[in-house]
Parts: sequence; structure tokens; C-alpha cells
Amino acid sequence: MSEIVKQSAEAGSKKFASSTSRRYNYYEPQARRRTLYEDVTVDVQPDPERYLKQGWIVSFADGTPAYSDSWTKIRSSDWHQYRDPNKEWERNHYARQSAIIKQVGLTIQSAKVEKQFNNFDKAWVKILEDHFSAVKHAEYGLGMIFQSAQRDGLSQMINNSILINAADKLRYAQESTIYLGEIASVTEFDETSGKDNWMKNEIWQSTRKVVETFTASTDWAEQIFAINLVYEPLVGELFRSGFLMQYAASHGDYITPTLVSTAEADYERNLDYTAEMFDIFFKDPVHGQNNILVAHEWLKKYVPLCVTSANNLQPIWSQPRVKVTTFTEAYMSANERFNSILKHLNISLPKGVKL
Repeated sequence: MSEIVKQSAEAGSKKFASSTSRRYNYYEPQARRRTLYEDVTVDVQPDPERYLKQGWIVSFADGTPAYSDSWTKIRSSDWHQYRDPNKEWERNHYARQSAIIKQVGLTIQSAKVEKQFNNFDKAWVKILEDHFSAVKHAEYGLGMIFQSAQRDGLSQMINNSILINAADKLRYAQESTIYLGEIASVTEFDETSGKDNWMKNEIWQSTRKVVETFTASTDWAEQIFAINLVYEPLVGELFRSGFLMQYAASHGDYITPTLVSTAEADYERNLDYTAEMFDIFFKDPVHGQNNILVAHEWLKKYVPLCVTSANNLQPIWSQPRVKVTTFTEAYMSANERFNSILKHLNISLPKGVKL
């Protein structure tokens, strides 16, 4: 009598080499040991160059595949080489965002109990009303750009970093709105002034033009490069670090710096991942030189726009009652920051482009 062989389709019923191992071996780790970050991000996104040998199963109506390298001028020999130096993934991202929101919330709650908003210099309240309330629209716009860009990257590691960047920006814009609403609840504060200044005040129109120019681009790598490596040091950080963080305390405001510092910390992390990503692109053994030429074209396009935007913010430095620093000093610091980024990437400003 022949032996009856039982077969099962149950997951895990088939035994094979390393089937009981809790370590993944389908990718090459960046260092000697695989990290949890790599385990949950590497090769999560499909790629015909690696595993989908039959090609993309679905495509857009015009025949464009689910992911296409035609969506950016940057070229890469291996889109999967990039690893986020911050090792960000969902779990630690949620924990960090939660801690930030709790920190800001407790600071605002304490300020209300101690009636700290009443100690703000009146001229400073007007600045928060007109300008801090205006720049939150820029932050929200940048968050939406990152949110769109994260769909188009050619690896999960790239898209993961961009998506977290989007969440950082949207959280900061939201927290800024809530914070300004708290001020309005205890002082005379026009919550509509920020939108009016963003839409009409000449001080902000160049910044608005830059943000809308970012939005008009359809190249995800261009958007990341232009925002994190050009706009942020020359405009975003200029206003956050060069103005708000410098002037708040001398006008009785110890709360705004707590909120702004979260955005500064966000940018440090997001600058790290962007610099790492483009350093890989610029050193690509096949496409590196072409990528540098592409970056030069982006610098020609965006540096003049951001320089104009920065210079048009200059009148804000004359509005506080107590003068702590000058726009010239703040702008020199922004230039040094920007030049240090270019030096790190071993690229330079194209001929004729000036700060």
C-alpha cells in the first residue's frame, strides 16, 4: 500500500534553508550588520531591475509604468544604494512626533497658566500676527510638495525619507496654527492677518513665488534639492534662526523659540538625508557628472529666486522694538550655511550666480 503524502498550503509549512531565521538576507546591508531600519525599508518597494522580471504588472493609462526614472533628470546606477543616515521609519517617526507635540503642548499650557502671553511686547505680537502667521503658509505648502514628491522616488528608502520630511513640515505648520490660536484666545490678535500678508504684503511675495515655483516642478529630485539645499538655508532658516530665535526672548517671548526649535531640529535631520542622497547621486560611477550638471541648472534657476526672497524679508528686522542683530549679519550667516552645504557636496555655484 502506497504511503499517503499530506501537503499543506499553510504559510510556513515548507522548510527551507534559513526558514527559521529572524534575519533577512535578501539585500546587502550598508554596514557589516543589518539594521532594523534596513529590514523594514529595503526592497519593500517593487523594482523590475531586481525582482519583477516580468516587468510592471500595472501601468498608467498612457503606458507609463508604476514607477519611472523619467520623472527626474537625476540618473542612478542603483536607486537602492541610498540609506537614510537618520534611520527613520514609522515607529521611531511616530514616537518623535508624539514627543514634539507633547513638548510644545506643555509649554503652551504652562504659558497660559502663568499668563506669559500678556508679557509679550506689543510690537512683537504684531510681528507674530503679520509674519510668523504668514510663513506658516509657506511651511504648509512645502509639506504638500514633499507629500507629492514622495510618491515618485525609485526606492522605498528614498520615498520614506521624503514622506517623513513632509510630515515634519505639516506638523510644524499645524502646531504654528494652534499656537497662534492660543495667543489669540488671550490677547488681541488678528488670526486673519497672516493670510493677508502672505497673499498681499510685498515682503512675502517673493517667498510665495519661490514656493509656487517649487510646486510647478514635476521632478521630485529637483523639488527636494531646491527646497532642502537652497531655499531652507537661504530663506527658511534665515527667518527661523536669524530672526525669530534671535529676537523673541528680548521681547518677553520664551514660548515661540520652543516651537521654532522643533522646526530647526527637523531641518538638521532632513538636511542630513538630502546631503547623503545627493552625495550618492553626484558620485555615481556612471551618471555622477551628468547629475552635477543637472544640479548646476537647478542652482541657476533657484538661487536667484531665493536670494531675492531673502532680501525682500529685510524690512522685518527693523520692526522689533529691541534691536538684537541686523539683517546683514543674519544673511551672512545664511550664506555661510549655504556655502558649507555646497562644499560638503563638492559642487559650486555656476558662473554668474551670486548670493
